[in-house]
Amino acid sequence: MTIQQITPDKAKEILDQDSQTLYVDVRSIPEFERGHPVGAINIPLLHLDEESHQMVPNPDFAKVAEAVLPREKKLLIGCMAGGRSQKACELLQQKGYSNLSNIMGGYGGGRNPMTGEPVPGWSQLNLPVSQDNGEGIGYESLLKKAK
Repeated sequence: MTIQQITPDKAKEILDQDSQTLYVDVRSIPEFERGHPVGAINIPLLHLDEESHQMVPNPDFAKVAEAVLPREKKLLIGCMAGGRSQKACELLQQKGYSNLSNIMGGYGGGRNPMTGEPVPGWSQLNLPVSQDNGEGIGYESLLKKAK
């Protein structure tokens, strides 16, 4: 099954029309905490390694996703530009999720992988942003549900 490619403004439109749709932000915890789409939850695909200052895979990504993301829900997957979210969509698809959309341009803007054209991000389009990182939103609380 093909992973649908959508823009941030299309993601906002879907979220406004369907309250059951989930926005899953796969950026790192610090990126998410600085600001994210209103209503998004954070399941990082990668973590920043304190020692090397390099991004490393989150070993619990699939486990947390399976614990908190219902397979029947429409999932909009976003990151900073669209690359990590595409990879996350592919991993989720391997775990049996089928109603997946990758948000091209993500939060900070990127490029359409088909055309190379610039795609503005959620923040550049002045779509609603939150810094809420509380229960059921931030990664630490979601990780507890998977343990």
